[in-house]
Amino acid sequence: MKKSLSLFCLLTASLACFGQAGSKAQLLQLVNKELADASVQYTVFKKELSSDRFPKSYNAATDSLVVSNSGWWCSGFYPGTLLYLYEKTKKQELLTEAERIMQPLSKEQFNKGTHDLGFMMYCSFGNANRLQPSAEYRQILINSAKSLSTRFNPKVGCIKSWNSKPANDFLVIIDNMMNLELLFWATRATGDSSFYQIAVTHANTTMKNHFRPDYSSYHVINYHSETGAVQQKKTAQGYADESAWARGQSWGLYGYVVMYRETKDKKYLAQANHIADYILNNPNLPKDKIPYWDFNAPDIPNALRDASAGSVLASALLELQKYVSKPRSDEYIAVAETIVRNLASSTYKAAFGTNGGFILKHSVGSLPGKSEVDVPLTYADYYYVEALTRLQKILKP
Repeated sequence: MKKSLSLFCLLTASLACFGQAGSKAQLLQLVNKELADASVQYTVFKKELSSDRFPKSYNAATDSLVVSNSGWWCSGFYPGTLLYLYEKTKKQELLTEAERIMQPLSKEQFNKGTHDLGFMMYCSFGNANRLQPSAEYRQILINSAKSLSTRFNPKVGCIKSWNSKPANDFLVIIDNMMNLELLFWATRATGDSSFYQIAVTHANTTMKNHFRPDYSSYHVINYHSETGAVQQKKTAQGYADESAWARGQSWGLYGYVVMYRETKDKKYLAQANHIADYILNNPNLPKDKIPYWDFNAPDIPNALRDASAGSVLASALLELQKYVSKPRSDEYIAVAETIVRNLASSTYKAAFGTNGGFILKHSVGSLPGKSEVDVPLTYADYYYVEALTRLQKILKP
């Protein structure tokens, strides 16, 4: 009987391992297909874009692509996505298009009027320099970091996000955590520690003032520019000042994962885990793990979903899992896998040649502002493709 029981246990364990291996292989097949599909879908844009226009969104009512100039905060995501896809597929047309569109983007290295130079320049030229290092790319990135640094106020301890009146208002949004990666790169590239110090100071000030006791974050903090005192805690794109705007929670998570990667300071790892706990244990996180546009939206479960919040969340979790032990790492991977599987479904993924060329449907830019509501967005695509590349690395034998 003991022998039979032992054989039964061995057989059960073997079947379980086979099931996991089979599931892993199937998921890898899905990821590979998604990257291949995306590489085809992203050839649609170049047929519609003029020489200096960037894809921004898509108007289904008029079947027209919504575009921007290079100064729009999302301008770096299109070339960045092309470069990720080129890296995986080696399709020369993707690299050629990325190099073409980065030419009109390059002048933004001197743009001191925006805090989004990380999004604009590091997602584009940062990826380009990673794949094909060059003196030109390096200098563009250094100049971009210098421009971003001019928006830092040492009295406040933050990089200014939005210019506003009155003059003493100093607005900082949680999104700004995403632009710090450029500064860390600049210190590594130049040896100038001032970039590093700005990034750390900004992150510390944000950690102190942007987060509630439950580790949800405010969208906007209004500091006094001369004293550094907090004047207001509010929202711009969320449901209410005290609500948890979904993409903002994902921005914060991703930002503190980067902070830990770049500094190895465990307080940032703890912060990232706390934010992840808030998101993943939230009773209003749907079963498919694609967040509602705001975790406190009044019309849940009928509230709009935000695929961009899901994409950023998945990508952040897939990096965060590297820095934690089981069972946390397993949970983070499982949630990211669920997000990827659901974004790959027809509910969120567009059919070839449709959706203006975008991969994903159903993102929300600013519902209160009635801007980019339930539409495709470039950053949803960018972080989805980034999540796919990160998941592929985990799954590959």
